[in-house]
Amino acid sequence: MTIRVAIVDDQELVRTGIATILANQPGIEVVGQASDGIEAIALARQLQPDVMLMDIRMPRMDGIQATEAITSLPATHPICIVVLTTFRDDEYVYAALNAGASGFLLKDLPPNELAHAVRMVAKGESMLAPAVTRMLIERVVAERPVDQKIRDRIDLLTEREREVLVCIARGLTNAEIGEGIFVGGSTVKSHVSHILTKLGARDRVQAVAMAYEAGFIPPGSLDV
Repeated sequence: MTIRVAIVDDQELVRTGIATILANQPGIEVVGQASDGIEAIALARQLQPDVMLMDIRMPRMDGIQATEAITSLPATHPICIVVLTTFRDDEYVYAALNAGASGFLLKDLPPNELAHAVRMVAKGESMLAPAVTRMLIERVVAERPVDQKIRDRIDLLTEREREVLVCIARGLTNAEIGEGIFVGGSTVKSHVSHILTKLGARDRVQAVAMAYEAGFIPPGSLDV
């Protein structure tokens, strides 16, 4: 099945470059482009793409506001939003997470990694660029006091589910997790589903943030 992608960025050169990269990838179709958050919302309503690559800083409406609006739209299937960020945007990353973003990627990542990220997100696996994960932890989560309510939820996880949660925090896919703990992909998927349910997390990205907020994974403890 073809993955339908929309690109949102106020710089035409960036949009064109990303569209060119993805157009040459099998199974991926760029169905639309937008230059700001207002256009992005209209595009989402009209086309309902599978994945939207969303810039943060844009005129009229930024990517955070657009993400929150789009993830709240009624749709036949949810639109997965991946925020394209730079280190200059570190203060916005956590806000984008709360707005409903399914992942974060750096704009300077290699073209093949961009296509891989689109495919993973379309399959329901949230993407966290390792550098963005570290930035999220060190600049935002590490400054917050331990959230005991979230810690109580983590205490409900089984030992294997905690192991899987750590793997998710490392940025591993289900296949990579399965190889590491010697179980099948369907078993990993089941573990991930139980983790999200017990934590009350929207997706893998939010589960990772909650793990740090609860002090389950101390900042700097993982080689992400």
